[in-house]
Amino acid sequence: MPALAPFAFAGRPHFAHAIARRARRFASVLLILFFSAAACSPLAAKKHPPSKPLDLNTASAQQLAELPGIGPSTANAIVQFRVKSGPFRRVDDLLAIHGISPSRLEKLRPFVTVAAPHSNSPSPNP
Repeated sequence: MPALAPFAFAGRPHFAHAIARRARRFASVLLILFFSAAACSPLAAKKHPPSKPLDLNTASAQQLAELPGIGPSTANAIVQFRVKSGPFRRVDDLLAIHGISPSRLEKLRPFVTVAAPHSNSPSPNP
């Protein structure tokens, strides 16, 4: 009874190379399927834009990162800009942040707002 060992293909090296080629091709296909399935899995976090616009002066970096076109670094840049420069006066002030272009701002506009500043002075009595 012949032994099934690597020596089984002795004398036919082209046959061994063909099998190795098929094995590599099969492994490549498996890797592609694995990574494409991983990218489409529910574990890949989808963004959920807010149901009502976020106030740029009170939103956290985590809340801002949920906005379309805003990642964690841009969200942190928005918060840092607010800390350094003071509250936003209008939504268009986002254009001062690196990474926010006019087209990106237009996509964000429905999801952000700037609330009127709260005044600490008492209101006059009528």
